Amino acid sequence: MSAAETVKFVLTEADLPTHWYNLAADLPTLPPPPIHPGTGEPVGPADLEPVFPMELILQEVSRERWIAIPGPVLDVYRLWRPTPLFRARRLERVLGTPARIYYKYEGVSPAGSHKPNTAVAQAYYNKQAGVKRLTTETGAGQWGSSLAMACAFFGMELKVYMVRASYLQKPYRRILMETWGAQCVPSPSPDTASGRRFYEQDPEHPGSLGIAISEAVEDAASRADTKYSLGSVLNHVLLHQTVIGLEALRQFELAGDYPDVIFGCVGGGSNFAGLTFPFVRDKLQGKDVRIVAVEPAACPSLTRGVYTYDFGDTARTTPLLKMHTLGHTFIPARIHAGGLRYHGMAPLVSHLYEHGLIEAIALPQTKVFEGAVLFARAEGIIPAPESAHAVRAAIDEARRCAETGEEKAILIGLSGHGHFDLAAYEAYLAGKLEDYEYPEEAVRQALAELPKVSG
Repeated sequence: MSAAETVKFVLTEADLPTHWYNLAADLPTLPPPPIHPGTGEPVGPADLEPVFPMELILQEVSRERWIAIPGPVLDVYRLWRPTPLFRARRLERVLGTPARIYYKYEGVSPAGSHKPNTAVAQAYYNKQAGVKRLTTETGAGQWGSSLAMACAFFGMELKVYMVRASYLQKPYRRILMETWGAQCVPSPSPDTASGRRFYEQDPEHPGSLGIAISEAVEDAASRADTKYSLGSVLNHVLLHQTVIGLEALRQFELAGDYPDVIFGCVGGGSNFAGLTFPFVRDKLQGKDVRIVAVEPAACPSLTRGVYTYDFGDTARTTPLLKMHTLGHTFIPARIHAGGLRYHGMAPLVSHLYEHGLIEAIALPQTKVFEGAVLFARAEGIIPAPESAHAVRAAIDEARRCAETGEEKAILIGLSGHGHFDLAAYEAYLAGKLEDYEYPEEAVRQALAELPKVSG
């Protein structure tokens, strides 16, 4: 085989997973439960029913290893799944590395990312429960556009509260959502009490995912026909994403290989969990594989956050989650272009990090975009800025292999394309993109406002 030849491992529809994999079934210990902020007691189904349908609540607490994917969800998945696994021969040649680099590409979905894997499932379960309308938040817009598509498939209304900085940077994501029938407003907005508190202080407030979540939850709780939908962090969201890793395992069998190290970007944790949780199961059973979460230096919840109970939103309306957090008052810098803006990390991902089953690193955004451009010129795909964090970490690993002669197999989670993120690329190519490391003083201030919870 020529070193320049494209190598693509493609599964058939018959190989599409029929069940999601629930890592909770195989963990020796589980993360501490969510806590009700008022009572201090573990949250029960009745506490979650105002915002989630019961089927998703049951998945949130399930310890069943395999959960069947409903037929209507599989029917939609077939539009783009199974997704391809590529061997990055051209990138290997550019880097002069003996490493074998693979990437699992989720950008082939209609919305351009991994997010529809859970958006379709959540829309389906809400529709089955008689819900007419959903609300959600979105940062870079991948989640909002994915849920907009899913709601269009199932005939539901959707209102999206989009972090204002991203709303202004990425107008085509808003247009995509509106084309699929959703209403998209910049957050903080004047539409909710929690939004007005920030909007009236500063109509140009850059927003945060924490604020946008507060608005979406408040909106959903105020209407009987509406539920809230979340694109990351919670167990049921991570569960739905495991189709990625299950397919990747099968594709590595076809390749006659197995990854020595896996790199995935992390914001809330959904694409990372989707790719890596099936491999974590292998690791628990004795397989030797490094699993590395890559986050931005501007939002370093794993590498610089505290593992403690915190609110999932800025207005303090959600249950308290035990997670790595920068504090629910965290506001990302306006110049942060690389996505991954959430203040906290998924409890399951945080739990794995605490127990040494995964590693974490943080990278500055100019280095990330440099790696993304190198990848695009070698492989042809322009990575989403989020995915570019994993790409850059893999490039650095491959270069180390070039120095040491190690013939490692490296797997990248390429969670989406960057076609709607070209303003950030334009800023990088023009030399206008600045590195930003979240200041230690800002970290201390945010952590000072954490809720006081024992455990």
